[in-house]
Amino acid sequence: MSLTSILSAEAIESAVKDCQEPNSFSYKKFFELCGLTSKTPQEVKDVFNILDEDNSGFIEEAELKFFLQRFVPGARTLTEAEARTFVSAADDDDDGKIGAEGLFSVVFLLGLLSRSPIMAAVSQEKQYTPSLLSFFVYNPSFGPREGEEEKKILFYHPSEVEKNEKIRNVGLCEAIVQFTRTFCPTKPAKSLHTQKNRQFFFEPEDNFWIVMIVRNPMVEKPNKDGKPPTVEYQEEEVLDTVYGAVLRQCYSMYKLFNGTFGRAMEAGGVSLLIQKLEKFFYRYLQTLHLQSCDLLDVFGGISFFPLDKMTYLKIQSFVNRVEESLSLVKYTAFLYNDQLIWSGLEQDDMRILYKYLTTSLFPRHSEPELAGRDSALRPEVAGNLLHYGRFLTGPANLKDPEAKFRFPKIFVHTEDGYEELHLIVYKAMSAAVCFMISASVELIRDFCERLDALVGPQLTLLASDICEQFTLNRRISGPDKEPQFKFIYFNHMNLAEKSTIHMRKTASVSLTSVHPDLMKILGDINCDFARVDEDEEVIVKAMTDYWVVGKKSDQRELYVILNQKNANLIEVNEEVKRLCATQFNNIFFLD
Repeated sequence: MSLTSILSAEAIESAVKDCQEPNSFSYKKFFELCGLTSKTPQEVKDVFNILDEDNSGFIEEAELKFFLQRFVPGARTLTEAEARTFVSAADDDDDGKIGAEGLFSVVFLLGLLSRSPIMAAVSQEKQYTPSLLSFFVYNPSFGPREGEEEKKILFYHPSEVEKNEKIRNVGLCEAIVQFTRTFCPTKPAKSLHTQKNRQFFFEPEDNFWIVMIVRNPMVEKPNKDGKPPTVEYQEEEVLDTVYGAVLRQCYSMYKLFNGTFGRAMEAGGVSLLIQKLEKFFYRYLQTLHLQSCDLLDVFGGISFFPLDKMTYLKIQSFVNRVEESLSLVKYTAFLYNDQLIWSGLEQDDMRILYKYLTTSLFPRHSEPELAGRDSALRPEVAGNLLHYGRFLTGPANLKDPEAKFRFPKIFVHTEDGYEELHLIVYKAMSAAVCFMISASVELIRDFCERLDALVGPQLTLLASDICEQFTLNRRISGPDKEPQFKFIYFNHMNLAEKSTIHMRKTASVSLTSVHPDLMKILGDINCDFARVDEDEEVIVKAMTDYWVVGKKSDQRELYVILNQKNANLIEVNEEVKRLCATQFNNIFFLD
């Protein structure tokens, strides 16, 4: 049993995000936000049993420091004052420990309070995050005459919208695009701002337009005397750079699995293109969580796994041996812990494939990391070779006589266009390898069995070596300490990104260790950087007394958040220089 089987992942994210700052944890508010106060007594006790990792029947004050990390790995530890307050509230026999009954008493009382008239009045204020209102693809050349407007529309979400409204909305967007062309023919409109929503336009191919309309976040406040609630729209919270990047990602993901719009037109005309658009976007738009989008979506970067030279050479040797033994393999990519180590693809192809793997495929097949090679947890198989390999795409079980040997197909760049490939993703422990094979080749059982027999044992041992080496390096470097700064780094040349701000970033969750207002400042600085080509630096003092620093230099961007209330500009600048010297000592930043 896991916490997400009792509490929703969104509620847990909201509760942890609310108490990111030190000394901001309130057990009352936390239990309300995560939804525990609305659970049954048995469900509350089930939560306690999950939190009680050593099964002692109690949670002591020392253990409570890691309370938030039980909900989200990577969350901050509670301060001593926070832990002491928590214990004193739920310790029903003054033994310095929290038992299941003590936790239940606190949660039960909070549940009653939340139903009182005073608490109910406060809780009636509703906050709404950005949400997708509509998404459509159109081509103005497909319905040039009056009465043929519907022919322009190739895809429209939501599909249940009445036909005339679809035509009206598409026509309005077409008029906006044409109107802005009169001012600058080479730079068509990218977005339109209104109080209630934001519209984003993107022309990925000639005359093919994709439009995404986002409802702005808003707060609904109740009024007295039965009047309708007051709605306050927070349109300044929506950043064009972030959601413009999300729209471009939508097209890139479509193109990865279907090729260009033009290719579908050549193969089967408008009807085939409409069929492909409906099949892809019907499912993809369900995975679009706009409230979780932030600066990392603008970068669309790749997180690289740090390795020593010898382990990297082992991986390089493994890739070479497999490609030599399985001559059908054209391209290979190697990942560990959802981070890239090796890729034979072009950067732009690997960037969107990495996005698909880490936000869609891997989360659906997540499994715990296993121990080292000599662990008693790992059984042996014939020949003393350990084999934990399995296909993430293709056959779920090779021994099944009814197994299907169908693999997803992707399109990658070549010198003269695009190439269609089978995508085989094979995983052992926390290591995953992508093998790409020409789609013209039929993949049969014999090939998959050969690949499994060859790759499975080698990848299992290699994954174990990587795990042991990484653990050893961490032990040598000492325990992780809570730094005085948080940072995001991105390199435009190799697409490398690193964030100590994000504790978890998936398609549906963006859990950061800083307040959303600070993330908004980072986005604003990034917008400033995008307007100019020159290297520059921006330093901002936030209302919360944090310092935010943005540094753009030599195709690299660095964003730092410092918790130094009484520092001045000179001291902040020196602190950033020290950060660059320790964290990026092999990277050149202009002063």
